[in-house]
Amino acid sequence: MAAFGDLNRVNTNVTALDAQLSLNKINRNLAESQLRLSTGLSINKAEDNVAGYSIATRLKGRIAGLEQALQNVGDAKSVLDIAEASYDTIMDNIIEMKTLATQASNDTMGTTERRYISDQIEALATDINEIASQTVFQGNNLLEGSSFNFQVGERGTDLLTVDLEAVDVAHLFGAAGPADATLGDTTNGVDPDGATATLSEGDAITVDVSANGGQGELIFTGDATDPDAVPNGADFRSFLLAVDTAVERMSDRVNYIGIKQSSLSIREETLSESISANEAAKSRIIDTDFAKEQSKVIRLQIMQQTATAALSQANMSPQAVLSFMGG
Repeated sequence: MAAFGDLNRVNTNVTALDAQLSLNKINRNLAESQLRLSTGLSINKAEDNVAGYSIATRLKGRIAGLEQALQNVGDAKSVLDIAEASYDTIMDNIIEMKTLATQASNDTMGTTERRYISDQIEALATDINEIASQTVFQGNNLLEGSSFNFQVGERGTDLLTVDLEAVDVAHLFGAAGPADATLGDTTNGVDPDGATATLSEGDAITVDVSANGGQGELIFTGDATDPDAVPNGADFRSFLLAVDTAVERMSDRVNYIGIKQSSLSIREETLSESISANEAAKSRIIDTDFAKEQSKVIRLQIMQQTATAALSQANMSPQAVLSFMGG
């Protein structure tokens, strides 16, 4: 700061130095304000606001994780949608089996007609296995007993586990465990430990659970005394019990996948809200208030012009010393 008597010295113009220092500060502040306006960020480097920069960086990292998690949820829903579509097709096949078995249970059907129906039901069972084999997402078969851990958050513990049970003839019509020991046959039941699950007392309709790589095979074999015999109405009525069990099992699978789809939809909504909240928090810390910054720029530009004029006048001040040297 200029002191008393400084204007009487010419070699060092203290007033001009003070004006120049003030102008440099104004220019620096003006440059920072123009940078904020050009980038849209109030914090462009750590030294602008150390704490704010650290907090904003952490929020930015969390938002990136949440956005990827949201995309993961979308991919997970796609996986379950594919599985559900196959479930629907398999359920249609089972319902068609029930219709055909009900038709064949009626004694108005003859042996030839029942043979045609048997062949059609076998074909529907083969289709079920084909659908189970061809339901694939990025190399993962969905209907052969798969477990998925979907990353639905930005933390390592934010997982949603989905266990898709196998869906094929063996698992729908065969014995899946001791609880299913009475499947399809109220007299003999089904042997849960054997390779063949009997669906009727006369062994006319069976499921070989060891066939097709474990997918099973529905077989109409006649009876124990005549392998070429066509199942009769009683055989088909017994088979209807197995079809009802298959429908129940498929219903359980559809119910399970529906619950998981609902969970994913809730996660999707929660993630969207979290992203919005974190974006708002980051914006309040790091984004430029354009109205405020523009007003500051106008003020600094006026001060810049004033400081420039003051510097010009300070540079002219030493000329006053010439008056001391007049003759």
